[in-house]
Amino acid sequence: MSNYTHTIGWIGAGRMGYAMAKNLLDAGCDVSIYNRTRSKAEPLAEFGAKIVDTPKDLSDRDIVFTMVSGPDDLLNVTFGENGVLTADEKKPKLLVDCSSVSEEASAATRKKANKIDVAVLAAPVSGNAKVVKAGKLTIVASGPRQSFEMAEPYLNAIGVGATYVGENELARMVKICHNLLLGVVTQNLSEITVLAEKGGVPRHAFLDFINKSVMGSMFTRYKTPAFVNLDMTPTFTPELLRKDLDLGLTAGKNLGVPLPVTQLTRDMVQKTIDAGHSGRDFSVLLEEQAKESGLELKPEHVEVGDGL
Repeated sequence: MSNYTHTIGWIGAGRMGYAMAKNLLDAGCDVSIYNRTRSKAEPLAEFGAKIVDTPKDLSDRDIVFTMVSGPDDLLNVTFGENGVLTADEKKPKLLVDCSSVSEEASAATRKKANKIDVAVLAAPVSGNAKVVKAGKLTIVASGPRQSFEMAEPYLNAIGVGATYVGENELARMVKICHNLLLGVVTQNLSEITVLAEKGGVPRHAFLDFINKSVMGSMFTRYKTPAFVNLDMTPTFTPELLRKDLDLGLTAGKNLGVPLPVTQLTRDMVQKTIDAGHSGRDFSVLLEEQAKESGLELKPEHVEVGDGL
């Protein structure tokens, strides 16, 4: 018997949402999908999805996942005109939000949904669309324990499994901390890569050693092609990283936790943005570090793997 006994609604078929919904379809789940631009979701029909015209058309689904751009979109698809939680006759049992939104926006959605007896699970993710396709997405979840247990088989189908961290918006705090580590590690990796190259070591050789060492990680391996061949096609921009660093610094201030290394990283990210690197991949921190070091970077044109 299948582990997937609930009907699923999915809102948001951007790069991430599309890949995540496809993983559910590939696992054999019953999925209906809404996307603001319908044509972006329509290819998923080939894999068994039903494409609907409004979020409200998903109100009869047991569990509805949202993967949207930000808090305004989340509010719009849930409680806006034709929102999934605006139907009088029927509502989902559970809303699972995988979007990157603030604790405040998440709490406001939860409070409003709870008033109409819809449970909410905050479930932000770590990874991009390529990571999703490789089956290596990780998810952190918070909310009622029984809601997590209901959603867990589907979260496991989307990625490599979810970590439950407690009630309310704790998953949002985990995601903020995760993104502080992302920023600090990228800045430090930029510094040591430039140091090694200025000392005469080719970037591909240096990073090959790091990736094979105890300090290597899925992240350092994934960023190696960008660092070696300087392909700055955006997966995550400096502006988005700055936003997350600011959220973390605010949380640190509110909780009385000094974050000096995070603050320095935030300053470097701002410097990178001011240098005209908006809209590029945040790996461009490497280029700014090289400029500060009097080093002219050139693509090495070496074929390197990304570990996925």
